[in-house]
Amino acid sequence: MNTTLQLNLNPNLYLKDPQSTELGKKIIENAINLIDKIGFEAFTFKKLSVSIDSTEASIYRYFENKHRLLVYLITWYWTWVEYNIQFETHNIADAHERLLIALKIIAEKKGKDQNFPDVDEPALQRIVIAESDKTYLTREVDDINKEGLFRGYKSLCKTISSIVSEISPDFKFPDALISTSLEASHQQVFFAKHLPSLSELREADDVFEENFHFLKTLVLNTIR
Repeated sequence: MNTTLQLNLNPNLYLKDPQSTELGKKIIENAINLIDKIGFEAFTFKKLSVSIDSTEASIYRYFENKHRLLVYLITWYWTWVEYNIQFETHNIADAHERLLIALKIIAEKKGKDQNFPDVDEPALQRIVIAESDKTYLTREVDDINKEGLFRGYKSLCKTISSIVSEISPDFKFPDALISTSLEASHQQVFFAKHLPSLSELREADDVFEENFHFLKTLVLNTIR
């Protein structure tokens, strides 16, 4: 029997924790499926309410607007990625090996995680690839940041940049390198599919493996 886990997320992300109720879990599950299907611009709470056979008011009890819901989903994803990195590296002493494992987890095509049965991680990865920049490319970014809503993303960056500093203590830009690499991890996959002239990666079964090789080359050659 699989154990169901919960990730600890900043309570400012929501009005009511969706992980705490069956309706909340249903909202998250269906929001992921709907955004993945129609895109964030076309997504509305009215459409979500139809898909969960409930009311818009019930959704507004959990999230004040659809942007906050998107920030929640993207934050959940990066927090889950950090959880997997920490799980896979906690008994590994060699920093180079830990860095490669972290980059592999960042770049790889995600599968379903049975520890979190209410979340479709492959669909959520597609949302991150297509929509994640919308969480911070907004006029309210400073206010959102003051509420700590990007804390999950920052924590993931710091987890990996600390490994970079361990390997290369004199390297001046570990945070900049890793935040750039995290952005590249989904931008290059997006470019391969939609703007192929901007990338050598190609939309194919091995695009995620090529993405890993790109990130590995970018990070290792830079810190050398």
